Parts: sequence; structure tokens; C-alpha cells
Amino acid sequence: MTEIQNLESVKTPGAVYFIFGATGDLARRKLFPAIYSLYREGKLGEDFAVIGVARRPRSLEEFRDDVYRSIQEFCRYSVDDQSEWSRFAEHFSYKSLDINNIDGYRELLQQTEEVETRFGIPGNRLFYLALAPELFGSVSFNLRKGGMLDSSGWHRLVIEKPFGYDLISAQKLNEELNQVFKEEEIYRIDHYLGKEMVQNIEVIRFANAFFEPLWNNKHISNIQITLSETVGVEERGGYYDNAGALRDMGQNHMLQLLTMIAMEPPSRLLPEDIRDEKVKVLRSLRPYTSPQEVKENVVRGQYSEGESGGKALPGYRQEEKVDPNSDTETYFAAKVYVDNFRWAGVPFYIRTGKRLPVKTTEVVVEFKQMPTNVYLGQKHKLEPNLLVIRVNPMEGIYIKINAKKPGTESQISPLAMEFCQSCQVGINSPEAYERLIHDAANGDSTYFTRWDEVATAWAFVDRIASAWAQESGDISTYPAGSWGPEEADKLLAKDGFHWWPVNGQEEDNVIWIKG
Repeated sequence: MTEIQNLESVKTPGAVYFIFGATGDLARRKLFPAIYSLYREGKLGEDFAVIGVARRPRSLEEFRDDVYRSIQEFCRYSVDDQSEWSRFAEHFSYKSLDINNIDGYRELLQQTEEVETRFGIPGNRLFYLALAPELFGSVSFNLRKGGMLDSSGWHRLVIEKPFGYDLISAQKLNEELNQVFKEEEIYRIDHYLGKEMVQNIEVIRFANAFFEPLWNNKHISNIQITLSETVGVEERGGYYDNAGALRDMGQNHMLQLLTMIAMEPPSRLLPEDIRDEKVKVLRSLRPYTSPQEVKENVVRGQYSEGESGGKALPGYRQEEKVDPNSDTETYFAAKVYVDNFRWAGVPFYIRTGKRLPVKTTEVVVEFKQMPTNVYLGQKHKLEPNLLVIRVNPMEGIYIKINAKKPGTESQISPLAMEFCQSCQVGINSPEAYERLIHDAANGDSTYFTRWDEVATAWAFVDRIASAWAQESGDISTYPAGSWGPEEADKLLAKDGFHWWPVNGQEEDNVIWIKG
């Protein structure tokens, strides 16, 4: 891959897509709909095949029915043309497989060669492991033993988070994978990197002359990253109680967003150059050197009973499969510094949590105040300028400036000019998994995480987890449906800042111009 390519202009090369965990929730909600969308838009030709792999028995008809229902429920395109659907469904087949049975892989190889001959596929194979991380290594070894990696085309492995539980487990997992696949063949998905507005951050920053010269510690006072969820742990209580918000969201999504905001312009528009700059940001994160530093700069919380929209909500410890004495965090907020020339002294405040009032992912860039000892500053209370990047569920940006209030002679009020991207593109905006599957098939690793990114992020997060382990039971609570523990507000207040309202919680005194 020599240069980042345009999603709209590139058709994926012929390949067989193996979805391990084909009867699971991820395949049903995301993967099958993504493949259908790529097909509908002509980004998949007729030279492709999908082989679903799972332990559960399924006839071919049952599997194709599963795919059909998945697309009808979750895809941004509905099935309108039955003849087109029939052509698409012909590319799908199923293999019931015990992933520890080598003979099963040899049978899978035979099935693969048959579909490659049928659809004229040149031996390219993409293995998507929608499985638990502890299975990645054994599946990789067995793919090799079963002859699945002996074809003349390329072979790529796509794996989901979590990539390990900490740095030690991640290193062990990576060593296993590297015995079978080269680093450039491993595509570690963080689906947030496939979102339209996350990828747009680079364009907003580097293609606008009135942003890039101001994107530094001389003009920016702080940056806030919020990733909030309204749901609780739902059916994931068993997994979540062993992970928590820090490992589930902090090590990957939150730090990846931070790197996109803080990275330097890459020297070339090449995947490795972009990922090099992201790693430099992670290496520049100021580490917490003691449990006391963690306590001063990181807040952890757990939701208790509360309500939202008039509906009573259980506390975390009342959730199914959760230890009734659990001190697992469902919320964390942290003050982070990137110690390099561009960002020295600028605090990055990050927060994520479950059972919060709204579902949103936003980045707020707060610029420094104008001098208060000049004419306008003396007569008026000027609000700081903001650039807000809305990632999810609404996509877009808005800029808040100070302007004369209409109908007055000199009164100044904050004015927000908003561009709503998802309002214009609507439901046909490409989903993250569409982009990432498309990129993996085309060998574009830009928006996948490289091993040194993963390792550096774990090294940072492990210091926090280690400090929390020494303070067992020391966790704040917050009512379900609220914005988290009071300590998170104090984290900013002691620096003279506050959390800015996020999507759906706009300030009443702001005049909005929406577009």
C-alpha cells in the first residue's frame, strides 16, 4: 500500500472473507451489514466469498437466512431486489468448526478452494476473528497447520479488541500471533477509528489555515474528550466486571481519540507515517509515577441506583453476573498531559462512563481567553472560543465565538455556528465497519492499531490499574442517569475549568446557527 486511497474510488480485490464467530452478535449487527453495504455500492465485485465459521451447527439455508435477517434489521440498505439478494447470498457459505480440530481446518481448506474456483478468487484470504482474545493464538496456529495460509495470494488477520488484559497478556498474545502472521498482516480493529468524524479530524486540523497555526499551547487552554453511554452493562456483566471502563474504553477508544487530536502532521500521507505520529503522542504522555499522582489526576466511579426519563435504573452491583461487592469502575475521568513542544502545559481531560444522561462522543477544544484588560474585556464577560467535534451519534462540528447580540447596541453573546454532517449525509453515511473491512482488504492499515501503539497505551493504563489495585474499595459512586461522580467536576474546577455541555445538553444562552 503506497498511499492512502479513497474509499469511494477503490474496489476491493477478490478475496475470501472468513468470519470466525459467525453466529455471534458482532457478525449479526456489524459485519454482515457492512459487507452488504460494500456490495450494494459496488465496492465489492462478484469475485468474493464469505465463509461463516462457528461451532454451532447451521445448514446453508439457515445461515443465509441469518444473514438476511441481520441485513434487514441492521443495515443502512434494505433488501429491495430479490434477484440482487440471491446473487449476493450465493457468495455466502458456512462451516461448523471446532477451532481446536485440525481436520476441521483441512475440510475448511477444501471448501475454500471450491469457492475460490467458483468465483475466480486469486487466493487472497482475510480472517476476521470475532472471538474472545484467548482464542486468537490457537486459531492462528491451526490456520497454518490446516494449510489455510498456503495459497498464492495475501493473508490478513483482523482481530477485535480487547487485545489483552494488560501489557503482559498483550505481549504474550502478540508473540503468539507473530509466530504465524507478520506485523503488516495483522489488523487490530478499533472501530472508533473507522468513524467518519474521527477520520475527519486530520482534515479539520491540517487543511484549514485558521486552525493549524492555533493548534498548540500558545492558544489552547484545554481539550476535553467525552465518550458517554446511557446503557448499563446489559448482558456483558461477566466480561465487564473483569474489565471495567479503563480497560474497556480507556486503553483503546479514548487514547486513540487523543492521539488523533494531538499528533503532528505526518511527513507523508502514508499509513505507517500517520501511525508513527500517533505513537509519538502516546510516548509523550506524562506517566503517573505514584498511587498518589493517580489519585490526584484520575477519578473512578461506579453507578448506583438512579433514574432516567422517569424510568428506575438498577445499580451496577445489582446487574446480572456482577459481583454484589464489586469495585469495578463503570466511569473514569483523568487529566492527562502530552509533554512535547506543541502541548506542554495543556491539560487533556478525558471521561467515559455508563448510565450517563446522553450517548455521545465529542471532543471540545477550548481556546485561551482574550485579554480582560482591554476595552471589550473590561465591559463584557467574554466566553472562551470553542471548537467542538461531534463523533457519535451525531456527526459534525460547531464553533462558538463571541458576537454582538442581534437587536442590541453593544451586548455581546456567545454564537455557535454548527455544521451537522450526519444531518446532510443521513443514514447513508458509511458505517465504521464498512470502512475498516474495505481498508483491510485493500491493505490500508492507517486506521488500525499497530503493536507499538497497543503496547505503549497498555504501559500508560497499567500504572493507573496498579494504583487502583492498591486502593481496593476506594471508589466513588454516582446515580445512574447523572454525569458521574462529583470528583470529576472538581478535577477541572481546581484548574479553573469546567466540563462543557455535550450533544443534547447545549447552553441556553448561546445563539445557534445550524447548517
